[in-house]
Amino acid sequence: MKHELLKLNQLNLIEDTNPDKSDVLSSFAMDDTLCMSAGERNESTIRFWVHRPTAVLGIPDSRLPHIDEAVDYLTNQQHDVIIRNSGGLAVVLDEGILNISLIFPHGKNIDIHEGYQAMVSFVQWIFEDEPIEIEAYEIEDSYCPGTYDLSVNGKKFAGVSQRRVKDGTAVQVYLAIEGSGSKRAELVRQFYQIGKNDEETKFTYPEVNPEVMVTLEEVLNKPMSVEDLVNKINQKLTDSGVQLTKKVLNEQETEWFEKRLNMMKKRNEQINSQ
Repeated sequence: MKHELLKLNQLNLIEDTNPDKSDVLSSFAMDDTLCMSAGERNESTIRFWVHRPTAVLGIPDSRLPHIDEAVDYLTNQQHDVIIRNSGGLAVVLDEGILNISLIFPHGKNIDIHEGYQAMVSFVQWIFEDEPIEIEAYEIEDSYCPGTYDLSVNGKKFAGVSQRRVKDGTAVQVYLAIEGSGSKRAELVRQFYQIGKNDEETKFTYPEVNPEVMVTLEEVLNKPMSVEDLVNKINQKLTDSGVQLTKKVLNEQETEWFEKRLNMMKKRNEQINSQ
């Protein structure tokens, strides 16, 4: 791992990979908590998280002219719907998508682009033994397009976001591992089509093209699983000399978590009341 932020001897480890044991609101609250803890305790953490089918909306998505109908569509497609606490637009999570959070201390001293570049470098390192070139640039007609979209041959399989709380930084990536990238993208395309209903909007929402979204299974043309990838990452970290220590929240961190979770629930009251 070449990036300076990744030159670590020790990492706290949290594996929230059972989709039946936590929800997405708790995941965002957990990353906020770990940011606060990182600033207090000068610790870095890697957290893996997986969830049941959920559409995670950005704040601009909540302002779609027909958001109620669009949310109803997602619900009818058996997806939970929440509004995230970090930037960006709609993304889809499910059991075939692995989310990874890298939490660093001294967030106020980390340039935002350095945080993104660290995650890009980390993902490239994970797959350095595969015959693919992972590039970072915006795939404009993907869902939640951004400068640090990760793609192979112009087809996106991952997106990176960043969240800063107190003196900690959480850099988050979703990796589409299993299943069909285009099927997930079609869900988001329909969401925007229903949400806009051909009306003019001040905000420019993405015109999603399902053909530019893939999974790593599709890219590598071989079966992959979220569980296998988590094991691979942990083994690579250990082999590179990083000591992994399982993290359990202390009393103070548990208090922070409960407060952050309540904040997330209040943010989502509008969606939940529909």
